[in-house]
Amino acid sequence: MPEPNDDRRAIPQQRGVLPISRAVLMSEQAKLWTKRYRTEVAASSSSLLSTLVAYPLDSVKSRMQAYKFQSFMDCVQHTYKTEGVHGFWRGVWSPLASITLVRTVSFSIYQKSKYTYDDWIHRATGSSPLVIANTKGALPTLSTVTCFGAAGATAGAIITAIACPFELTKLSAQISVLIAERTKSTSSADDSLRRSYNNLGTFRTAQNLVRHRGFKGLYSGFHLHMLRDTIGTGIYFITYESAKQLLANARGNSPTTPVAVVVAGGLCGLVSWACIYPIDSAKSIYQRNCLTSHKDRTKKPKIQFFNPRMYRGLSVSMSRSCVVNAIFFSAFEFAKKRINRLEVDENLLRTAST
Repeated sequence: MPEPNDDRRAIPQQRGVLPISRAVLMSEQAKLWTKRYRTEVAASSSSLLSTLVAYPLDSVKSRMQAYKFQSFMDCVQHTYKTEGVHGFWRGVWSPLASITLVRTVSFSIYQKSKYTYDDWIHRATGSSPLVIANTKGALPTLSTVTCFGAAGATAGAIITAIACPFELTKLSAQISVLIAERTKSTSSADDSLRRSYNNLGTFRTAQNLVRHRGFKGLYSGFHLHMLRDTIGTGIYFITYESAKQLLANARGNSPTTPVAVVVAGGLCGLVSWACIYPIDSAKSIYQRNCLTSHKDRTKKPKIQFFNPRMYRGLSVSMSRSCVVNAIFFSAFEFAKKRINRLEVDENLLRTAST
């Protein structure tokens, strides 16, 4: 009778060498892989947690940007009355996957870009921004701000190509009920169009966009999205890295102390959203228009800084961002520290490979 598969069976070794358990070998290989991709592992796990916790606030923010409500509580009460508790989580599965992917890739690009810009600045000036940022007692300088800002802007610009279709389908899910309820149109074709998006999942929404607007429809609002993320992500990382450095120095600790990370994480979301919110509002309004009118009749809103209309939902967005980033960066730094402390038996791996 054949023996069942057992991952705990020993792997045959050369004569005179003790056999290695398959389970032990797989454990060491997993540790090595985790350490090699620690940024991606930490970013993905932290993103899942922070996105799930703060999604209802993001849903309310999108509704307030796209349609007029008297207040935050008015939007919350209307959503609960018309859609129930489920309404606050409508479309959550797509962001859980997409935001996790986007954050993971974004942080990977940011880390690589940060070291690239650091090398360029070091060659040009003779000083390393990353060394300055990690020196106890050192303050942020023009070189550190430039390095972090350029790396963040690079990550934001590149990641837009992945994020735009996901964010558009997420917006459609969040406001589909409001589109059917509130949008007034004199055109029967537009009326039929906006109703076609009601209560669709991510994949069917994407299919609808392609059918009505072609493949480019998935990238409706791409120019606004890219502008928002390029500027916003640059400001985001400048604020995070600089605030973390200043707060840690004020306490005489290293830049990755828990208090510094939590405060800097919350602060970077507040500052970046305050700076780019009118761009985000213009993007949301334009994408809503794409879902409610024929492509030849879609109105393009202007980006209007200091116009109260463009700041609807700002307080909700800033609160959400503060919560999301405080949770995200706390979990991110904690996970990286735990991964860095993993001990890998490299002798065992070398022995197994031979």
